Amino acid sequence: MISNIPLMIVPLVVFNLVVAGLTGIGGADPWATQLYSMQMLSGGVWRMTLGDLMIVLSLALLFFEIMKSTRTSNASVVDHLLSTFVFVAFLVEFLLVPSASHSLFFILMAMAFFDILAGFTVSLRSAGRDVNFR
Repeated sequence: MISNIPLMIVPLVVFNLVVAGLTGIGGADPWATQLYSMQMLSGGVWRMTLGDLMIVLSLALLFFEIMKSTRTSNASVVDHLLSTFVFVAFLVEFLLVPSASHSLFFILMAMAFFDILAGFTVSLRSAGRDVNFR
């Protein structure tokens, strides 16, 4: 049952927690906060912001979500349905909540959409291989 929870709900919750907790402090964009910088051999400086870290972690979750979609069981249907609800939550929040009109939120929403596409595509491809004609 726990394995059916879509992992893409984590970025949705984290985004809302960060925005709710940090927007009252000076009104600055919390996602532009620099977490780390490193001098490169080329002479350039590489900077990691909170938004960049959120994208990397969300990509890792998307990878595991796609791995979950390769299961061929009745539970995968529930997983796809819940992933669709997560995408709808992203979409509704993007359209209706002012603090969600952010490029980071749009990228997270696109990842949730790709999760749905990948899940259904993998399921349909694997279901086609399971059919035997005699």
